[in-house]
Amino acid sequence: MQELKNKDAAVVVFSGGQDSTTCLFWALKRYKKVIALSFDYHQKHVKELECAKKICRDHEVEHHIMDMSLLNQLAPNSLTRVDIKVDESAPEEGTPNSFVDGRNLLFLSYAAVFAKQRGITDIITGVSQSDFSGYPDCRDMFIKSLNTTLCLAMDYQFDIITPLMWLDKKETWALADELGAFDIIRNETLTCYNGIIGDGCGHCPSCKLRKKGLDAYLASK
Repeated sequence: MQELKNKDAAVVVFSGGQDSTTCLFWALKRYKKVIALSFDYHQKHVKELECAKKICRDHEVEHHIMDMSLLNQLAPNSLTRVDIKVDESAPEEGTPNSFVDGRNLLFLSYAAVFAKQRGITDIITGVSQSDFSGYPDCRDMFIKSLNTTLCLAMDYQFDIITPLMWLDKKETWALADELGAFDIIRNETLTCYNGIIGDGCGHCPSCKLRKKGLDAYLASK
């Protein structure tokens, strides 16, 4: 296993949403070289990839989109099928129907392969255990476990870095403002499960979480 880690460069798993965009600007403050990596899994809202492309183009970030169409075939849910309506609230048991089985596992695994080919060891992702909507693959334990697995699988010293892991949405908005990216993240990202850019539809779980944090942050200023 290689001994030295490359702390000059990072790969950011980048969806074009609030959290990953906050992480992108966080990385841009800390690394000489940042590469954004997005995934096309034939998600219902291709607009999120358009948002990702525009943000990277506007800020001169190298951007790649990986073909992950097989995930769409394997995991039918409300984010991959137009005929499945997004749950407006999380179920009492189990995961919301917006949870895509294996998504973060696959995204981070492919990001690691991509990073190793370029001699990059740091992989940034915007998962958060504080506001994780019941998604098991956003938990700190999963990230630590996968980090160990990827290092063993490729005999390489990866660091999966999660700047938002212990931040709630209010604190994530505060970080965006601190990074000078508040307006970009508020107006140009797509977090809404119903595919509306910016403040979104207002009634899907993602929009409710985003708005609650935004309102709390603006009230505190």
